[in-house]
Amino acid sequence: MRKNVLWVMAPLAASLLLASCGSSHSPDLIVDDDPNSCSVLSSNGAPVVVGSGVSGDPAAPEKASGYRLGLTAKYSSKYMVVANTPLATKAGCDVLKAGGSAVDAAVAMQAVLGLVEPQSSTIAGSAFMLYYDAKSKKVVAYDGRETAPAAATGYYLARQDQANPDSPPPVPSARRSGRSIGVPGVMRMLDMAHKEHGVLAWSGLFDYGIKLSTNGFQIPGRLGDAIASNASNLALDANAMATYFNADGSPRKTGDTMTNLPYARTLKALASQGADALYTGDIAKAIVAKAAQSVGDDAAKTPITPSLMTLTDLAAYRAKKRDPVCTTYRDAYHVCTMAPPSSGGIAIAQSLGILGQFNLAPYAPTNPSNEGGVPGVMGVHLVSEAERLAYADRDKYVADTDFVPLPAQGLASLLSPDYLKQRARLINPDKSMGTATAGDFGTVPVGVDKTVEHGTTHFSVVDAYGNVVSMTTTVESSMGSFHMVEGFLLTNQLTDFSATPVDAAGLPVANRVAPGKRPRSTMAPTLVFKGSAPGDFLMATGSPGGGAIIQYVLKTVVGALDWRLDAQQATSLVNFGASNSANTGVDGSNTTLDAAGLVNGLKAKGHTVSTAAQSSGVATIIRVTKDGKPQLEGGADPRREGIVLGDGAL
Repeated sequence: MRKNVLWVMAPLAASLLLASCGSSHSPDLIVDDDPNSCSVLSSNGAPVVVGSGVSGDPAAPEKASGYRLGLTAKYSSKYMVVANTPLATKAGCDVLKAGGSAVDAAVAMQAVLGLVEPQSSTIAGSAFMLYYDAKSKKVVAYDGRETAPAAATGYYLARQDQANPDSPPPVPSARRSGRSIGVPGVMRMLDMAHKEHGVLAWSGLFDYGIKLSTNGFQIPGRLGDAIASNASNLALDANAMATYFNADGSPRKTGDTMTNLPYARTLKALASQGADALYTGDIAKAIVAKAAQSVGDDAAKTPITPSLMTLTDLAAYRAKKRDPVCTTYRDAYHVCTMAPPSSGGIAIAQSLGILGQFNLAPYAPTNPSNEGGVPGVMGVHLVSEAERLAYADRDKYVADTDFVPLPAQGLASLLSPDYLKQRARLINPDKSMGTATAGDFGTVPVGVDKTVEHGTTHFSVVDAYGNVVSMTTTVESSMGSFHMVEGFLLTNQLTDFSATPVDAAGLPVANRVAPGKRPRSTMAPTLVFKGSAPGDFLMATGSPGGGAIIQYVLKTVVGALDWRLDAQQATSLVNFGASNSANTGVDGSNTTLDAAGLVNGLKAKGHTVSTAAQSSGVATIIRVTKDGKPQLEGGADPRREGIVLGDGAL
């Protein structure tokens, strides 16, 4: 039950060996006077407050380099936060230091993410959260995925007039039109979780977001790049122009200080009225009106196909609690991840079940102290082949199970040990299968859907009470649908549905649009426990990355469990894997790492290899024993801007 508890300040940790919460004044530094600020150590060993703008501040913007070399695992004794942007990490750390729970931190972080990382997240978006309650030793999955409006049919994304087969598609595109905008879910989800697991008052969790949007923040590199690359689409929206562009029409740049006063007003409404502020009343009316916009705000008045979302759709939205997808790995670990409408959890569980038939230990990365090292050819081959088999099932069978059930006996059939052993026997250790065929569950008239999914952001949190949050939150593509209202962007999440309700063979697609249905996702927030059941927490991880999320999370789990990498090494480890195609990816974002042997070895096994840079955003926390004491070990993805914050290691 939600408790209206005053914010209680915990004492500062005596040691600041890692990025730690708490401000400490130093004569040679100007730091934030807020005693609840989070700090990191500068090069001279003095603490620097995150967001202060002084030398050594990790929130100081710089052009995205693609990969940050030299990150090492950070350690904390009581609580820890890892997110893909420093200011959101600070927001969560501040809450934990004030005695808040992991869910309290998640609310505060989402409020900040919608401001400083709008290319990846929004308060009008969707999210999946896995929550571990230390007291009850139970894991619950919270589903805050968007839904299609009641007026949507299977042709909502394909035709302006859904009933007319000759109708042209939405303009200027399905994404840029109002048809891509779903009924938002993340704030309803957070409200539900907070009522059950919150410690601090909801109203205080938006303070830092309000402060940043009112007083200003420096535009991070990834946001600066997103504004520039999406400028022409943002220019169709007057609200986006006012927020992300200068008075002369030029886009704001990395390092510029920007405010967002409409966003501050929205956060104040959420703080005082709860999640209802977004689903009823003036903000809800503004959302519906913006989604229904039929011409752009540009001089040419570019036509825009409007959404059919209504105020009734918003008021009727409900977040859901679901049973997580859980499996045992190597008889040593209990892995829990997200249930449908995410396909990510089932794919990860299937991949682990297949990989459990092989010994991966001999293929551990060489020189793991160097950015996680380079894994062995056979290890990458086996993981990629297991993923191909899992993606094949995912592409055919997985959607919103409230509308389309899983085949046969459902999850029990897809995760059956006998079935996964059978699938494992399809792997040839010497040659890639190229593409896999979905498993045979009898006469199941379902077409294959390979709808491309896009990006998100992720954070992991462990609080001082032992509770854990792993949460992936999304706007879908960079800057979503480009529709902006009341300071926040609306997503293009409905483009995660199949654009047409049938495949080329005329078979119905499981992931087709339907009224009130949730589009399939690949988001896979994941928790790992020692033993055969929740109770002995070991690891929290997850990542953005659209359809590649399964690959990013799986390589991190395998890196930690099979190859004994620490949290940073497993996170930094070169991304690798495959969806159900002939192409196998070996991440080229770290140009200093020599992966030629791995690439050539895979080619010798018949893989078509891509070495394009991959933009994962893995955020990992592992519970370890260090110097004879239990510690939290954190790793932030060097491919994004994130950091690790906690109370400090003793």
